[in-house]
Amino acid sequence: MSVILYAVLLLLVGFERIAEVVISTRNARWAFARGGVEYGRAHFPWMVALHTGFIIACFVEVVVADRPFIPWLGWTMFGLAILSQVLRYWCIATLGPQWNTRVIVVPGMSLVDRGPYRFLSHPNYVVVVLEGIALPLVHTAWVTAIAFTVLNAILLLGFRIPVENRALAGSADRTTV
Repeated sequence: MSVILYAVLLLLVGFERIAEVVISTRNARWAFARGGVEYGRAHFPWMVALHTGFIIACFVEVVVADRPFIPWLGWTMFGLAILSQVLRYWCIATLGPQWNTRVIVVPGMSLVDRGPYRFLSHPNYVVVVLEGIALPLVHTAWVTAIAFTVLNAILLLGFRIPVENRALAGSADRTTV
């Protein structure tokens, strides 16, 4: 029964990702209509593949390796996974139409320094790291948690964050909102 409930959780996360793509697509249209410039297109397909593979790997590991649901771990990690969603949507709400899964900078737009951006430059990536650990461990998929964390760190630290920092540093208006 716990595997079925975990599958439902993963499906809900998958639907949430589809909703994010819809929001991102709408926001990209908004940004491009205002002269937005996209950066880092080469790494984006790798991010999509990693995040899609992550959800699939969570389920496959639980089924193939017969991972147990350990209540104290599972419920704690479920709470952290829910918290990560709350933080993710705080980021999305704070950035409004500037939020995107791609790196798109609209010339003249101000940098945001409110909401979670008061505390961190890249709070959404903290969310991704938290979710990458918590979601697999809801059902003890520790190999997926480790593999995703390592691969995600390589992608974020080696490509995504440097691209985003360069794109934002090159934006015309460095004022804050």
